[in-house]
Amino acid sequence: MVNPVVPSNGVLTPLGLDAVRLSPGFWGHLRELNQEVIIGHCQDWMEKLGWIGNFRGEPARGREFADSEVYKLLEGMAWARDPRFDELAETVVSAQEPDGYLNTRWSGDRYRDFEWGHELYCYGHMIQAGVARWRTSGEHPFTDAVRRVADHVCRRFMDSAEVCGHPVIEMALVELYRVTGTERYLEMARRFVERRGGPALAEVEFGRAYFQDDVPVREAEVFRGHAVRAMYLACGTVDVAVETGDSELLAAVEAQWERTIARRTHLTGGMGSRHSGESFGDDFELPPDRAYSETCAAVGSVMLSHRLLLATGRRRYAEQAQRTLYNVIAASPASDGRSFFYTNPLQVRVPGQASDGVNPRAEGALRAPWFAVSCCPNNLARTFASLPAYLATGTSEGIQIHHPTPSEISHDGLKLRVETGYPWEGGVAVHVVSAPAEPRRISVGEHADLRVWAPGDVFAVDFDVQPRWVQPDPRVDAVRGCVAVERGPLVYCAESPEGGPSLELLQVDADVAPQEDVVDGVVELDVRAATLGEAEESTLRLVPYHRWGNRGPATMRVWMPGK
Repeated sequence: MVNPVVPSNGVLTPLGLDAVRLSPGFWGHLRELNQEVIIGHCQDWMEKLGWIGNFRGEPARGREFADSEVYKLLEGMAWARDPRFDELAETVVSAQEPDGYLNTRWSGDRYRDFEWGHELYCYGHMIQAGVARWRTSGEHPFTDAVRRVADHVCRRFMDSAEVCGHPVIEMALVELYRVTGTERYLEMARRFVERRGGPALAEVEFGRAYFQDDVPVREAEVFRGHAVRAMYLACGTVDVAVETGDSELLAAVEAQWERTIARRTHLTGGMGSRHSGESFGDDFELPPDRAYSETCAAVGSVMLSHRLLLATGRRRYAEQAQRTLYNVIAASPASDGRSFFYTNPLQVRVPGQASDGVNPRAEGALRAPWFAVSCCPNNLARTFASLPAYLATGTSEGIQIHHPTPSEISHDGLKLRVETGYPWEGGVAVHVVSAPAEPRRISVGEHADLRVWAPGDVFAVDFDVQPRWVQPDPRVDAVRGCVAVERGPLVYCAESPEGGPSLELLQVDADVAPQEDVVDGVVELDVRAATLGEAEESTLRLVPYHRWGNRGPATMRVWMPGK
């Protein structure tokens, strides 16, 4: 199956890139943009900055985890079946040492810093790239190198007490086990998960919670610390739980997910409230202007929600993934695919400064072509390339469409063509192209129909995409008294280009329904607003949050004080 996640069991079966083919539409456009622009953009920048040259033995450049960025790009290339994969993979493999070790920063000085060295983290992304190549095109010299890396990890770490400061090796090893059937990869992943919280790492300035090393995974009550690390560890934990049949471990992650979504997640689905440590805050600590909401944390959140969906079949997980996809993942790349948000705040008070080079900071006031730490663009490249695998699932009864978008979907003799203008329009028409003689259930979100289908049948559903005012939980003191607007899965925001009217003193009238205006196929909204202390109201234009910042430097806010 051509899929980044292929569990051996679960309530739902993933449908991969060979079963779900995108057509022109919201997600089809972004996947095409990825293949035509983003992948090449990432490769060009990493060549320019010498990160790929590190594998050729050129003077070391980039951060200690720069290797991982090349591996993420390779994974994206593999899912996209990009012909540039072979040459880049050959460059990487040339740097591997005889015992399987491969790291361009630490060769000759191995495993001296488990807190910050990222060696196992880099292996994890390399293994994921190898899995992608394996599942799309079969074995390759790169997949041979991946097995040598994994075998090296097992020899070196199976009987130690060490873990990596940045998780990802855990889920990578489980997926390699699923590809190869090699039991030691699963056992190594299980041991990495169980060691955490022992503690297994040294104390650092951010505290052990930064590494999720403060308490064992089974005892944790909520996600905490560095948000990306937390998401990646949770993904690996779910994978281990599913493959070992550990229902207690799975239940622990589910409980942590529930509390985190209810108390530590932004309206957009973004995760991370503190710039210090790129971390979660305390419960209900969700400041809009200081939201970190890293793009990579959103990628991890979608991966986790998808895993929990497959394991349990609960629609709640698909709904959260959808919120995050539309309002963080889709927000990061500019409309031309050549600049990106690293962080995704819900309010920007001062317009950002345009840059055509490397942004040394991970601030979110304006997209940048590249960053000193450019994990997010490469993470987007692999996510968009594998996106069809997240959109639908199957069972013996039929097909479940979790994220409706124009596409063709096939499973167990049932072939469907999905036509929709979602999220701009609520209607979804599922056309039956072919079907078996037995009854099959077609599900689109909460809508479902079980019957014998025939070619030409249409299952039509309609989602409510009327704009609606939403209020925050009153325990979120940073936005108490404010309101926001959603329409379907989209969060909206007010945007004022540089030199435009201030958004700081506005108040909106939530008693008046937002009015729609279609601009170049995009639904924008008008609401009534006034400046604080003034009675006269005027019209305030709101745009989908994922589209803000495409017209140059601007201020922006999602949560607006109500009158």
